[in-house]
Amino acid sequence: MTFESFLLLLAGGLLAGTMGSLLGLGGGLILVPFLTLVMGLPMHQAIATSIMAVIATSTAGAAMNVQRRIVNVKLGMVLETTTVAGAIAGGLTATLLSGTTLARIFGGLMILVAAFMAWRSRFHSAVPLRGKGVIPGVIIDETTGETIEYSVQRLPAAMVVSLFAGNISGLLGVGGGIFKVPTMHLVCGMPLKAATATSNFMIGVTAAASAFIYFAHGHLNPVVASSSCLGVLAGSFLGVWLSTRIQTRALTWIFVFILLVIAIQLFSR
Repeated sequence: MTFESFLLLLAGGLLAGTMGSLLGLGGGLILVPFLTLVMGLPMHQAIATSIMAVIATSTAGAAMNVQRRIVNVKLGMVLETTTVAGAIAGGLTATLLSGTTLARIFGGLMILVAAFMAWRSRFHSAVPLRGKGVIPGVIIDETTGETIEYSVQRLPAAMVVSLFAGNISGLLGVGGGIFKVPTMHLVCGMPLKAATATSNFMIGVTAAASAFIYFAHGHLNPVVASSSCLGVLAGSFLGVWLSTRIQTRALTWIFVFILLVIAIQLFSR
């Protein structure tokens, strides 16, 4: 690896880590296309690298979010029971598919996520009061100073979605937050920042469940993975710091535009 390639991997990891930490998506939606389109890596190797980066993102971001007391740890542990099972199944499925097939699935997923993000931006973070559901929680929004009490609604539905999210995580290395964040926010009635932080807390365990499958099949390049993880780790801390100072609405629309552009690139290549 040249020094220029190392710096490029750091930059790509920094961007992926920042966006992933801000939006609770794990960074894989940025890192996988970056590794395939910019660095020219095979799809399976890019997914394996992204899974390692997702673990780094979750480890760094979750520690800070738990300290800020915006993570619903009990809910995260409950949802992981189905998410991990889905991740293992997804990792095994990915080894049976070609890189071209995975790229097309990834491009379609990005279009779906862009639509979800655009739709989600129309909703406010108002949630039911504590006591009307299960697993109560409370957070303080640093940008407004507002204290929000909530309780989790429709927990069985969230567990079903988590199973699917885990499968997508193991298959494409994207962390699963693209489905868990909207579900926890819109279906379970959690504040958006609590949903994002809880998703970020969960995705590391989800990614670890499928990482050993890619490693066993020889898809993990230690040099590329370590270089990317350094950038992702720095981006994770930056994303958590930025989340206390910026509103997420404008960021959401920028992210939607980026996703659509990358999806077109994946399909065209």
